[in-house]
Amino acid sequence: MPSFDLHQHLWPEPFAAALRRRNEPPFLTHDHLFTREGRYPVELADHDPAVRMRALDRDGIDVAVLSLQTSLGLDDLVPGEREELEETWMESVLETVSASDGRLIAFAPEVVRDGFAGLTVGASTLLDLERAAPIFDAAAATQSRLVFVHPSAGSPPAPSRPGWWEWTVGYPAQMSAAYLAWLDSGRDRWPTLRVVFAILAGGAPFQLERMTHHGVDVRSALDPNAFFDVATYGRRAIELLIETFGVRQLVYGSDTPVVDPRPTLAAVRGFGDSVAYVLQTETPSALLT
Repeated sequence: MPSFDLHQHLWPEPFAAALRRRNEPPFLTHDHLFTREGRYPVELADHDPAVRMRALDRDGIDVAVLSLQTSLGLDDLVPGEREELEETWMESVLETVSASDGRLIAFAPEVVRDGFAGLTVGASTLLDLERAAPIFDAAAATQSRLVFVHPSAGSPPAPSRPGWWEWTVGYPAQMSAAYLAWLDSGRDRWPTLRVVFAILAGGAPFQLERMTHHGVDVRSALDPNAFFDVATYGRRAIELLIETFGVRQLVYGSDTPVVDPRPTLAAVRGFGDSVAYVLQTETPSALLT
């Protein structure tokens, strides 16, 4: 069975070109990406499918799952602009997937679309489930019933804060709120949906014991259809999640090319072949096939 990385991003050239044509966030200028959060260096060569294949080979991963990161802030755009960018990405990424000989598959941004393995939503989407109901209703009606939750665009950095603030405080806070909102009301409304929360749901599972002080039975949070990708984390955080939920609720994700995947990959494989097999092969295969 193949091994999977459930959390990668790739911008096919038509999508990168569309970003270069813009002059309002999100846009590209030379080798920098501008979003509402600020300016970030980008190595566009990392989005070359051939380069990505070599990275997969280097890391011993058979299949990467691609998504259009919701942290770009497309939700902030007027509907026509957002739809144009998303359509450009979907059309071009399907061509990339088709030419990959099975090494790449993709999630669609917030829509059910033929050719995609599931859909991606921003963490903020889960904070208004009534508004998001059509998205989840459509996802629940598909064969895969799979939703990937990724951080939404963060806030502009305050001058007094360090550059890592949104990455370390804002994104995890978003994901924690999304996960707890799902536990509160989403999973009962869509009980058959399988939901994968990026970046260990921002550490929200670490807080479950605090909920007992408000009369919540922690065992009620053990949802068999909630999964957690381990992107950007190491052994200590992953171990806490394994102790809380068991190894089969975790999946390997890397957040390539935003970060170097090798530290997290080494942490996963440091638990031994059996654990690595579950995170990289057994559970992802059950979700994607």
